[in-house]
Amino acid sequence: MRQLTLENGLRVVLDARGGPPAVGVAVHYGTGFRGDPAGRSGFAHLFEHAMFQGSASVGPGEHIRAVQGSGGTAGASTHQDYTDFYQVAPTAALDRLLFLEADRMAGVRLDAHGLDIQLRVIREEIATQVTGRPYGGFPWTVLPSVLYTSFANAHDGYGDLAGLRQVTPEECVAFHAAHYAPSRAVLTVCGGFDETEAERLVLHHFAALPPRPAAPPPDLAEAPPVRARAGDHEDARAPLPALALGHRLPDPSHALPAYVAHMVLAALLTGTDRARLTARLVTGTGLATAVRAGCGFFGPLQARDPDTFQTVVTLRPDADAEDVRAETDRILTRLAEHGPTADELTRTRTQLCVSLSRTYDSLVHRTRHIGAFTLLHGRPHLVDALPGLVGRCTADEVAAAARNLLAVPCAVLRLHVREVAPV
Repeated sequence: MRQLTLENGLRVVLDARGGPPAVGVAVHYGTGFRGDPAGRSGFAHLFEHAMFQGSASVGPGEHIRAVQGSGGTAGASTHQDYTDFYQVAPTAALDRLLFLEADRMAGVRLDAHGLDIQLRVIREEIATQVTGRPYGGFPWTVLPSVLYTSFANAHDGYGDLAGLRQVTPEECVAFHAAHYAPSRAVLTVCGGFDETEAERLVLHHFAALPPRPAAPPPDLAEAPPVRARAGDHEDARAPLPALALGHRLPDPSHALPAYVAHMVLAALLTGTDRARLTARLVTGTGLATAVRAGCGFFGPLQARDPDTFQTVVTLRPDADAEDVRAETDRILTRLAEHGPTADELTRTRTQLCVSLSRTYDSLVHRTRHIGAFTLLHGRPHLVDALPGLVGRCTADEVAAAARNLLAVPCAVLRLHVREVAPV
């Protein structure tokens, strides 16, 4: 894996893997929905869509058509602290992929009509992914507002459509200039390619982009809660009530082993049907129909600090959420005092290592995670190191992770099934 930084500040990671002649290309920009301007909740998500409305040499929608015409696929996503644009295609298309990404890094071509098109797309996305489906967006669109207090950390990344309708093309141009500068980005090339040739192409397309002043990352610092915080959410489409618990995670920038221990703890609690919390709540007490726990709203290490350990429980109709919390605390207390058994820890670490290895065998996932790990944590090699870190996690570290969850008050979000009056 080769890393270089261009004079304009663009960081580049070349991960030549050999194998089939396929290549992944991703550009991660250091702005996500936690960087939304005040009064423009959802702006980063809107801008992700706007980036497909055209650039200097590429017309509206032509980027995806060009990738597909090369035999590839393309996509994009907005996370808390980054927006990424990615594609996978035959290696022969690498020159075209780099040209397309460099062209829109240089600038966007956007008018009021294009903005209106993308607002309609987002409105439809919210209708299909959130308001129009059971448990849509639960808990990531709601739990942050319970656990956190600052606008950056607490607001819903899908955004406020009323505010977004006021966005102008001029605002988008200014946002691109400030947040999509080369110095705020990471370019990742991964797969079966010649490293020397890839570096030549990267320099050809990106080195000429001028440096420009970039907005600093948003200030996300926020003290942990001093008391439990509670919230309620209604869902007319959900067949069963649910409960989400949110805890603060260690900062991986200086406590990576502790963060990894929380990943192992999550798998130990709910990774399989025989995992401790799942077995207790679903099989033992019958309080729940499903349980899952995990680090991060979009997966482990996909956000800067503060990040969230979440536990999500689908309740049976007659279950008491306080009983579920009490049972969860009992499981955590046992782990905090005694740690996992040797067999339990070995089984959990093995399962998690296999899952991670399979994920990074996927070209698109490896490409995207290299870019995210570089941008967020300055550690592109985490894609190869993470399974080993999991494999070395000790019982004492898992016990410490359980104690951490118990030590700091959590956020409690209850989802209620809202009855809809007959028409």
